Amino acid sequence: MSTSPNPIEQSLELAALRCADFTPLVYQRLFEEHPETRTMFRTQGSELVMGSMLALTIEAILDFAGERSGHFRLIACEAASHDAYGTPRELFIAFFGVIRDTLRELLGSAWSPNIAQAWDTFLVEIEDFVGSAV
Repeated sequence: MSTSPNPIEQSLELAALRCADFTPLVYQRLFEEHPETRTMFRTQGSELVMGSMLALTIEAILDFAGERSGHFRLIACEAASHDAYGTPRELFIAFFGVIRDTLRELLGSAWSPNIAQAWDTFLVEIEDFVGSAV
């Protein structure tokens, strides 16, 4: 395995080695920390929606934390569409922290200070970015 020099990408690579699909872990944490989100997903077919939503979010995270070649702009678009759904911006932003916390738990001792710092920086930057998105 070639480990990326980007600590956020490293955390996702390490998670992939430990868990084929951490989607259920992310949403379990989301529903525990923000129970109001459970009703935001329909009962039938929600697994597909959740998996797709997480995959797109990870793609945008990697771009935002990396080259910023354009995929990260999806974050601003999704913030606006979630506004239309009635999702508070704070809850939209909290999803990124839920992903980070799920990764931290999954990685255990492999969660390095370098990875932690990169995620802390990312969360501050994403909050600023989403907060300024119209």
